[in-house]
Amino acid sequence: MKVRSYHVNSGDGIDGLSLRVDGSRPPGPGEVAVAVHAVSLSFRELLVLRGRYVLPVKPDVIPVSDGAGEVVAVGPGVQRVRPGDRVTATLFPQWQDGPLRPEFLPQLGGSLDGLLTEVAILPEQALVPVPEHLSYAEAATLPCAAVTAWNALTGDGSGIGAGVLCGQTVVTTGSGGVSLFAVQLAKLLGATVIATTGRPDKEQRLRDLGADEVVNYRTVPDWHTAVRDLTGGRGADRVVHTAGALDQSLRSLAVSGHVAFVGSVDGNWPPLDPRLVFGAVATLRAVAVGSHAQFTQLADFVTAHRLRPVIDRTFPFEDARAAFRHYESTNPFGKVVIEVR
Repeated sequence: MKVRSYHVNSGDGIDGLSLRVDGSRPPGPGEVAVAVHAVSLSFRELLVLRGRYVLPVKPDVIPVSDGAGEVVAVGPGVQRVRPGDRVTATLFPQWQDGPLRPEFLPQLGGSLDGLLTEVAILPEQALVPVPEHLSYAEAATLPCAAVTAWNALTGDGSGIGAGVLCGQTVVTTGSGGVSLFAVQLAKLLGATVIATTGRPDKEQRLRDLGADEVVNYRTVPDWHTAVRDLTGGRGADRVVHTAGALDQSLRSLAVSGHVAFVGSVDGNWPPLDPRLVFGAVATLRAVAVGSHAQFTQLADFVTAHRLRPVIDRTFPFEDARAAFRHYESTNPFGKVVIEVR
């Protein structure tokens, strides 16, 4: 059987993506062959292509960590899945539960081949069932952005800060994939949600997803003051920080508040005054996606609440480069998906 896959070397950019046809191999012990039906893009994928990803990337990697598909064959010893099952996969296949450790760092679309292929050979332990109400395209959006948002809101089991409680206030920054999932999930967890954006056209769309208040950081540059005004001076219990200056997230916190630091997709990394952390007695926690256990919890939550991911646009497999360019240049509202089969 011949399989089409995209390959790239880290640093070669979007133009470095090449489509090749190779022979497939059967799954080995503990492995599963998955016919990939859809993948979704995240900022991580751009970092891989730009040569700026923080973790190792193997040469000639099949890129993209996030996807969903159907099991078509299983190797010896596989017990959790069978042909016909709809599955997705964790970004870190070896990270089953608990805090992230160095031995769990091998990741799909980086040091391991990813899912921008017609058939992926994946370890059984990486697989998570697709929520029954979701399409393959919708399920493909979950592994990175949704799991990261879930981790940011509920914790990673390390004991560093409890999860969001009903009635607390959560701030989400920007309108990238993690932030959109954070708005939806925080609202379903019972929080009051304040979202920030720099685009007036996105304000109502954020409200439609569940945001109780939206602050435009272009018209209100010191947006942390607006958060304090909206909370009667108390501040937010948690900020899911994905964009902008970290100091504003800290300034918006209530005493003993929590910043889940996902990163900064706009590349803004200014110096941080540690007095802001002490002043709020704040917890500042870096969030690196999540474990298999967290993904399973998220999938169950998505199923129970019939949550539907936001998709900006889909592209056919043959137009993968166009999908990357659209994601890179248009600031999409929702996930960009490539339909494989």
